[in-house]
Amino acid sequence: MASLVESGWQYLVTHFSDFQLACIGSFLLHESVFFLSGLPFIYLERHGFLTKYKIQAKNNTPAAQGKCITRLLLYHFCVNLPLMMASYPVFRAMGMRSSFPLPSWKEVSAQILFYFIIEDFVFYWGHRILHSKWLYKNVHSVHHEYATPFGLTSEYAHPAEILFLGFATIVGPALTGPHLITLWLWMVLRVLETVEAHCGYHFPWSLSNFLPLYGGADFHDYHHRLLYTKSGNYSSTFVYMDWIFGTDKGYRRLKSLKENSNLKQT
Repeated sequence: MASLVESGWQYLVTHFSDFQLACIGSFLLHESVFFLSGLPFIYLERHGFLTKYKIQAKNNTPAAQGKCITRLLLYHFCVNLPLMMASYPVFRAMGMRSSFPLPSWKEVSAQILFYFIIEDFVFYWGHRILHSKWLYKNVHSVHHEYATPFGLTSEYAHPAEILFLGFATIVGPALTGPHLITLWLWMVLRVLETVEAHCGYHFPWSLSNFLPLYGGADFHDYHHRLLYTKSGNYSSTFVYMDWIFGTDKGYRRLKSLKENSNLKQT
């Protein structure tokens, strides 16, 4: 496996420049992972498949889904791509590299764990600030246009929010100056996590059923279907920040009521 990765990476660094890999390569990888993981949930919703796992009974209209995709493409090409290109010198200055030797799996694993922890912390506070009255009305309400989220709505947001909360995603890599392959793996995992959190389905195989601190779709779906002043559940990946600061009380109360109701029925 290691030799296969090294061979593939050798091909990339031989045929493309560092700038091309870090900017264009990262953008293409992001778009591929994002849309390939998010589009199936539109298909499931439109055709009514796996409805027993759907968290909300309400479905989005094809027009609403189409609007989301159109806006996403606009934001990705007009905001995300220029941002990647503009931030390239910063990452280079912080130590990012694409050359050999490749980092060890221990180094990669440690850095990505650090990225998840710091991203969750920064995202929690940034997201909570976005739910203040003025910022919600003028910025964050765009993301909440979809009270019934589906995978692609994870990145549907006001351009100002893309920049604001995007900082949470890049602060970890900016601090460590990782190898580009680590940055790519982090991006893939972060995209898959946020798509899953917005997918609108809670499956038996969902990670939240196996990882106690992981939020997942059920945790974040609650955030979308309530008014901004009462939503809570501000974390991106884990649940402990909301638990520590008491911003998940409504969600935990609802879960408790559902569990008691199920016990009575049995």
